[in-house]
Amino acid sequence: MHTKIKYLACVSLFLSASAALCAVDLTKAYDMPDATKLIEKDLMPGATEFTMPKSCDLTDAQAIARGNFMFNNLNGKKAKGKLPKGLAKFVEKTGKDGKVKKKPKQYGNCVACHDIEGAKGAGNIGPSLTGYKAMFLDTKVRDAQFVYQKIADPRVDNANTHMTVNLTTGLFNEQEICDYTAYVMADKSKK
Repeated sequence: MHTKIKYLACVSLFLSASAALCAVDLTKAYDMPDATKLIEKDLMPGATEFTMPKSCDLTDAQAIARGNFMFNNLNGKKAKGKLPKGLAKFVEKTGKDGKVKKKPKQYGNCVACHDIEGAKGAGNIGPSLTGYKAMFLDTKVRDAQFVYQKIADPRVDNANTHMTVNLTTGLFNEQEICDYTAYVMADKSKK
């Protein structure tokens, strides 16, 4: 028994010494980029205040139609219904290889989170926009600038929002934010 203990002690000592001798710092064996530069590139820009452009025509029927279409569709490839004038199912993007490629146009799919008059399968994650015009706009509690800002970058007054940051990130352009604003503000009672 005593011999077995000595043997196990020797094996244990040998393995410990071998592990210590074989331990190698492998961090020098491969390139380690400066991760701070990679992280900075991926960080979202800070909350940005926007002023609604004077060119936004919130009563334009075509702008309202585009806003309605984008509100209710996720992307051009799977978009349902006839596209309103001024929208396309695909956009051209230049890839890293320099070749121009057609990519599906990303729409808002706002209906996934918000309910609104006439919506099919509306979400209940974000606040309901049903009756928004009567409750907030007609009573002057909110105005077009407020709606535009909320859609462009909602973090200005709610840093913890889960809503998409649309204009700051370039997901949508100013005209598209105008179209969404026109749709949200439009009178939907006649439909």
